[in-house]
Amino acid sequence: MDSLTLDLREFIKAVEAGQPDALVHVDKPVDPAAFEVTAVLQQLEDAGRFPMAIFHQPLNLRGEVSRFPLITNVFADRARCAQALGLPVTEAKFPLSIEYGRREQDRIAPTVVTPGESPVKDVVKVGDQVDLREFPIVRHHHMDPAPYIDMTPIMRDPDSGAYNAAYLRTMYKGPRKLGLHMSPRHSWQITRKHEDRGLPTPVVIVVSHHPAFFLGTLNVAPFGDDDYEVIGSVAGRSLRLVPSETWGEDFMVPADAEIVIEGVIPPGVREVEGPFGEFPGTYGPQRLRWVVDVTAVTHRRDAIYQDVFVGHPDDWIQGGLPKEARIYNRIKGVVPSVQAVHLPVSGVCRLHCNIAIDKKVDGESKQAAMIALGEVDMIKHVFVVDADVDPFDDRQVLWAIATRVQADQAIDMIKNAKGNTLDPSQTDPIMTTKMIVDATKPVRRPFSERILVPDDAKARVPMADYVRESAPAAAGE
Repeated sequence: MDSLTLDLREFIKAVEAGQPDALVHVDKPVDPAAFEVTAVLQQLEDAGRFPMAIFHQPLNLRGEVSRFPLITNVFADRARCAQALGLPVTEAKFPLSIEYGRREQDRIAPTVVTPGESPVKDVVKVGDQVDLREFPIVRHHHMDPAPYIDMTPIMRDPDSGAYNAAYLRTMYKGPRKLGLHMSPRHSWQITRKHEDRGLPTPVVIVVSHHPAFFLGTLNVAPFGDDDYEVIGSVAGRSLRLVPSETWGEDFMVPADAEIVIEGVIPPGVREVEGPFGEFPGTYGPQRLRWVVDVTAVTHRRDAIYQDVFVGHPDDWIQGGLPKEARIYNRIKGVVPSVQAVHLPVSGVCRLHCNIAIDKKVDGESKQAAMIALGEVDMIKHVFVVDADVDPFDDRQVLWAIATRVQADQAIDMIKNAKGNTLDPSQTDPIMTTKMIVDATKPVRRPFSERILVPDDAKARVPMADYVRESAPAAAGE
């Protein structure tokens, strides 16, 4: 990152300069609330393309061309995630996870700046001045009942004062009202603490920012750690903060964000929310959920509105990366021969986990798998492979399962484990069955060797020097 601050525009320029094919522009008007943004993204995906997309004339919820261009699909390629963290795109596989895990363990204290130094304070609207209909809020999938802002609400623990950031969906309900879904994790715990005291819960939704900020929000640090410090560490620089409009210095907000929405969650209020197309590629059900009463909106003068294409690689990859890092760090302390950890797109970067180890002792593979299951409760199936198998290549992982697994010896089932409420296969709303597949070769008995073409032979006859491609046929032939 070249700039001293986290600036989304600088990232867009860097992508366009270094990877022009990784960015597409849509100049024609589109209606995000009528699925027209996601229709473009789905057609790109169907063609095997996952570029970052900027819509220059999206309609707002009044049906007018919005003053805010819309950017989405930012995280749909690991190379862009690497670039967001200032790493070479060539390190988009496991080096990216390793570096994320290293940074996540550190902490960089935020820096407080004045409103005059804060781009997000260029435009300030409070109370009746606020109208969420001015934004190009996206309706993603066919059963979604309304447009959704699917970015990161931030809350503050009333006891420790630590800030917590998480991706939580917020359903448009009116010009100054949103619905909010939370699973029983950190944000839910903070809200419960306020409700138990009969107090509203302050919440700030960071709608758009540099992608390093959002990658940082997906850290899996323990409850009570301050996410502003973790985000700064992941981004590689101190996060600049400024007092909010609603609570002043009692609640700080990111100074370099594009758009920030401030509001409160009133205690005891529940309204219908959902269904919503969620990360597994299926719908989360309609339920009674919290609401947010919006109190203020601040944004840059030329702000860009951001969205995540939920239930697709844009959603999966950014969520899987921090979990890979966390799992690897935990396994490394117990099984030092671990080579790599990958949450593959084929398992929506949540439900499947591939682990490669250079196994020295029989039993290490299951030990590594159990650590992964204990570290991330979303994971349902763990596949452990040898170091000669690339965990980033599903075909190689399936080959290992096909050639190195006897089901009665290599597969273990763990019943009555905590699952994820959005897993559509669960017959119980909370409990699930998890599986470990040990696709590694045994250490204590001989096992057939894998066929290989010698490396020295490949070096002697480099393909580029020996293979002549067929010339394309002439027109009319």
